[in-house]
Amino acid sequence: MTIVRLGYVAMSVHLHNCSPSQTMTFAQFQKIKDREAAIKKLERIAVSNLENCLRLLKHNKAHDIRFFRLSSRLIPLANHEELDDWNYMKPLGDILEQIAEFLHNYPMRIDFHPDHFVLLNSPDADILKMSIKTLRMHEKLLRGMQIDPQHRCVLHIGGGYNDKEQALEQFIHNWGFVPIDLQKMVMLENDDTTFTLQHTLYLCEKLNVPLVFDLHHHLANHENEDWKQHWGRIVSSWQHSPLPLKMHISSPRSDQDFRAHNDFIDAQMFMNFLNEIKGTVEQIDCMIEAKQKDEALFRLVRDLEGYKEVEFIDGASFYIR
Repeated sequence: MTIVRLGYVAMSVHLHNCSPSQTMTFAQFQKIKDREAAIKKLERIAVSNLENCLRLLKHNKAHDIRFFRLSSRLIPLANHEELDDWNYMKPLGDILEQIAEFLHNYPMRIDFHPDHFVLLNSPDADILKMSIKTLRMHEKLLRGMQIDPQHRCVLHIGGGYNDKEQALEQFIHNWGFVPIDLQKMVMLENDDTTFTLQHTLYLCEKLNVPLVFDLHHHLANHENEDWKQHWGRIVSSWQHSPLPLKMHISSPRSDQDFRAHNDFIDAQMFMNFLNEIKGTVEQIDCMIEAKQKDEALFRLVRDLEGYKEVEFIDGASFYIR
């Protein structure tokens, strides 16, 4: 028997006017002649994004959801080189404290998936520097919410740069330049085009980093590997983490567009996976990556109610027997 918790990504299709990713481009910033006024506008946007995060967390509570990925676009232009003098955290103190208080009263697993431009295996020193700077922004936000940053940011390995083996070794080389507190935040995910489960396990075991298994990505990019033969290694990568094993679940849009995410989750595909792994771990947290966000979670719950081996604990968690 295994406990399964469902979560979803960043925003709700049910809450209106609740985007946590409102933004301002640098071109828009430059058009405001008064720089101080322009920064104040950025700060208002960031506060509004976090206020919407709090609305989303309250929405999650109403539906028993205890697993959620925050948007990585909460603070527009936070890392722009022309705004290095901007202390973007200062105006966020009050709303971050409100989020921290809410999470204290309603514990929830919160994490991030920094954008694709965070490339820890880049051979370009400037790209690596910006990637580390972006991870530092995530660390500051987590601490502002009074969340332990350990294993809260999932990353892809990065680019293949026409030599995947060298790209893996470049990641190991660059890892030494990542501050230790930021290293502790990182989880790695197998991707759907370049680095397979086997590649990702190689790095995770080398660097003692948890592996976030993405089944859909594996089916799209597996080089004839069977994930089941590696499941024990995936589980072992989490043995030093304070958090339960985490995976991503999504379904192909179509056979012709296999890598793209569907609006919803194929319940039978998910159940086939769960029946393979049940009993091997006490708990697994499953992040739904689907276009319909929380509605995809709600529909999956309804679909799973028809399976005799599923016993629901609450609105978003269940036992698989």
